[in-house]
Amino acid sequence: MPPAAEAFLEMLLAERNAASRTRQAYAADLEDFVAFLRHASPGGALLNADRAAIAAYAAVQGKAGLSSRTTARRLSCLRQFFRFALREGWCVVDPTETVAMPRHKSALPRLLSQNQVTALIDLGCNGHDDPRRDLVSRAALELLYTTGLRISELLGLPGRVFMRDAPMVLIRGKGGRERLIPVSHAAREAALALLHHDRDIDSPYLFPGRNPSKPLTRQGFDKILLQVALRAGIDPDLVSPHVLRHSFATHLLERGADLRALQMLLGHADIGTTQIYTHVMQERLRQVLTQHHPLSDETVS
Repeated sequence: MPPAAEAFLEMLLAERNAASRTRQAYAADLEDFVAFLRHASPGGALLNADRAAIAAYAAVQGKAGLSSRTTARRLSCLRQFFRFALREGWCVVDPTETVAMPRHKSALPRLLSQNQVTALIDLGCNGHDDPRRDLVSRAALELLYTTGLRISELLGLPGRVFMRDAPMVLIRGKGGRERLIPVSHAAREAALALLHHDRDIDSPYLFPGRNPSKPLTRQGFDKILLQVALRAGIDPDLVSPHVLRHSFATHLLERGADLRALQMLLGHADIGTTQIYTHVMQERLRQVLTQHHPLSDETVS
């Protein structure tokens, strides 16, 4: 890894508080580009890359069968790197500035109906051989669906925040950004029931892992969610933390929630990210019209 790339990755942590996975993804993208440069021109240096090299790299991505989304992510990484290099005075121009980003159609998020979410909580979180597994399942699903938390935010929750009788909980999200979210009575009661059961476990986390000093892993949570879906009679492929987050957002909008308020609840830095949920509602309304209007074949395209 060239020193300039290592400095860029250090900046992501120091200035942006980027998550470990984000830094790993950027490191892999930079390594891929460096390998391309060396193959195209032995001895080719990262900071000497010009617009032609960037354009050629983008073309290679398409020929390799990579999706436009993956290509766009890699070019975005290079754009951020060269802007950083320009700021540091390591290059005089940004070779990515005039390279067009590939366009891709944003896929609408999958959703669960309100009845399916109810089934997950009422049926999926009961009857397990291990009573603690039911408590973990219920607390996690209640919190995911009633707050819209990201899975990383959920698993990192400290147990102490539920010991105080406060209507709001402070969440530290992406990039270290903090936000206050309301917690429903049912979600708080589920969290307290789990804490009461785990009172002999010395852990700072609401969802401790096998090592109590660390939180439950995402892989461990996925196994729990799989069992919940099967017990509720729902295809496990339709259920994930992201789907519950998307369902939370869409169901709120359907009941008249304000888009700006939803942005704050979800912790989106840009409201443009939140606006995808308006597209979800538009698509669902179109489907309703297509399925139920007597002249739908003639009026809906």
